[in-house]
Amino acid sequence: MPSWKLVSGLFIGFMGSLVATFGIAYAMVSIPSENDAAKSQNNVYYWSNGKQMVATGTGANRQNIPIEQIPEAMQYAVISAENKSFYSDSGVDPMGIARALANMARGGQTQGGSTITQQFVKNTYLTQEQSISRKFKEMFISIKVGTKLKKPQILQGYLNTSYYGRGAYGIQAAAQTYYGKDAVDLKPNECAVLAALLKGPTYYDPAGATDLDKSATQAANTKRSKDRWGWILGEMHKDKHLSDADYQTAISHYPMPQGRKATKGMTGQISYLADTAKKYVLAHSDITEAQFDKGGYQIYTTFDKDKVSELTAAVKKIQKQRLNPKTRELDKYVQFGAASVVPNDGAIVALYGGAGYENGHFTNNADTSGVPVGSTWKPFVLAAAMEYGTYKTDGEGISPLSKYNGDDHLKVRRPDGTYFLNKDNSTFFQNNESNHAWGYISLRKAMEQSVNTPFVQLGVDVGMTHVRDVAKASGILEDSMATDLNPSFAIGTSTPSAIRMADAYSTFAASGKHTDPYSVTQLKYNGTEQPGFSKPKSSQAMDANIANNVTDTLENVIQNGTGQNAKALGRTAAGKTGTTDSNKSAWFVGYTRQLSTSVAMFRENPKDHKLLSMNGTAGVASIHGGDIPTSVWTEYMKAALKGKSDLSFPDAEKIGEVSDEAGAPTPTPTVTPTQPTETPTESPSPTPSDTPTTESPSPTDTCQFGWGNCQNDGGTDAGNTDGGITQSPTPTDTTGNGNTRGNGNGGLFAGSNGG
Repeated sequence: MPSWKLVSGLFIGFMGSLVATFGIAYAMVSIPSENDAAKSQNNVYYWSNGKQMVATGTGANRQNIPIEQIPEAMQYAVISAENKSFYSDSGVDPMGIARALANMARGGQTQGGSTITQQFVKNTYLTQEQSISRKFKEMFISIKVGTKLKKPQILQGYLNTSYYGRGAYGIQAAAQTYYGKDAVDLKPNECAVLAALLKGPTYYDPAGATDLDKSATQAANTKRSKDRWGWILGEMHKDKHLSDADYQTAISHYPMPQGRKATKGMTGQISYLADTAKKYVLAHSDITEAQFDKGGYQIYTTFDKDKVSELTAAVKKIQKQRLNPKTRELDKYVQFGAASVVPNDGAIVALYGGAGYENGHFTNNADTSGVPVGSTWKPFVLAAAMEYGTYKTDGEGISPLSKYNGDDHLKVRRPDGTYFLNKDNSTFFQNNESNHAWGYISLRKAMEQSVNTPFVQLGVDVGMTHVRDVAKASGILEDSMATDLNPSFAIGTSTPSAIRMADAYSTFAASGKHTDPYSVTQLKYNGTEQPGFSKPKSSQAMDANIANNVTDTLENVIQNGTGQNAKALGRTAAGKTGTTDSNKSAWFVGYTRQLSTSVAMFRENPKDHKLLSMNGTAGVASIHGGDIPTSVWTEYMKAALKGKSDLSFPDAEKIGEVSDEAGAPTPTPTVTPTQPTETPTESPSPTPSDTPTTESPSPTDTCQFGWGNCQNDGGTDAGNTDGGITQSPTPTDTTGNGNTRGNGNGGLFAGSNGG
């Protein structure tokens, strides 16, 4: 056993070494300077070609002021809210430091210091390192600050270095940013609002920050701000920092801050490009918004300067041609959002986010949710049907030639034979855009003409969870999907962003291969490359032939259906139109092998940001996805693909078996004619005498994949250049020009482009 002298000596030696180490560490650290912290740097963004896009920083929005110019109400607002014992404590919270170290040891993030002194030190610690050694150094600095600086100096430093959001560092910048006045002129109720921001501006700025977090809406943030504002004033009153009279005056009115303002260089589409890249950086690193806004970063983006200009020009041209908000009331508040993504890669090369920060539009329409996509969702339903089949096929995929009832105002049948009901237990009916009597039509034809009823019933038969899974695998974020998987889920009640829709359709263009969209290729901090910004990996989201069959079907939408305005592109393309209830939004999403682009159009009430109907907009009864959005898409794609090769899509091979909706008529077997006939080299004139005595053959007998305009649906909805919109009035219609649906009896021949 060691003697007590040895043990005592070792203990004294250990404690002496610890004290010496502590003393050395204490002596080596220096007191932070709020003036050094105020020396902010620019963040520099670069185009995809490496040339500078914009340099934006916080230097012009940062100014230190002495404690005498900071209202006492502001000083006591942060003391009552964050550190009541500020004037009596040592400035260091040992328990808070222990929690932070334990959290780091478990691999978590460091937690903020719990005293104003520690927060001041953290604000002025300019490196981005997250380590135990940094935490210890912060502790020693806090101890030294607490012993060397007077409390008013510490409070001054804290208020001058804190981040209040919107790029505003320090109380003077915050006062100007939120209330347009100097800090010395702030009223107590205004001070409480700014103090609430220190809890986290993303969630306490009433203007909202949905670009950083979808839950940070204007309404939610305003409620959070008001709640904390009221609590802070109550604490100030309880701590006797506000008299009864001053408290009653302050609490009687919540001073709503001013709206956002454009910062230097953040105008036009640059503002949305930088916003998208910043959001990507924050989502793919441990960098906080406050750290990022201090500057010093070089952000290399995927944005193609020419394509951004071409997309903007396309929107502006069609806007000028079709909309006149000065003379037509229903043209007011119309907005566009658009994005362009490279298939097989995921790079976002262009986007259109709105009219620009300088015009008071701070929401990035290309990267926000809230606008239902309508019928542009139907390709995911078709893909799910080809992958999973229906409840009748035991998991075997079905053919796009399967027939479903396309009539208007239909009940929707569950697999058990019962029908869907409304919340009041009345029968649910699904409607189409028109009351046209389509009868039983193929899914391909239903996609061509964007008929709702077949896809709603198909979605139920396949299972909406399968539809959701296919959409998610294609690139749609789950939190943008409608949570209620009711029948309407199949026709686009979800609200993905334009970026995500362009990316999801690029999965079809890439034969089922999906790559997450990305906007940053490289990030540097003061010239040193930061990890985590390599190109996202691709994955096979669906079988290649399923994707190719979707593409084949969507090519037909442009050639013969609701997307015919896109034929003006003059090259191989596929796409889908989308329009929602009450005409509140209209979409077109289309692609070639080289580029996938989505365009959304909608009207939004500027006060409550709710969508408004576009019935009557542009002087037409209603706006459809095949109208203005398709025109914008075509105008842009012409310019963006100029000089590029016209690449065809991979051939779609026959897929699945025909599995008609329950209740569909069974085709009558073909009867062999008594007299042999020769196959004519061209379609004979469709006169009544040409009507055969036999029934039309099954689609699978005569219609093969890779069919082009083949639309034989048993003689009931023959294909033609106008998609069979009009029905021949009499059996003697013999125009043969593809603009009618053949003879009124549903005969075999239906014009030069018929099935």
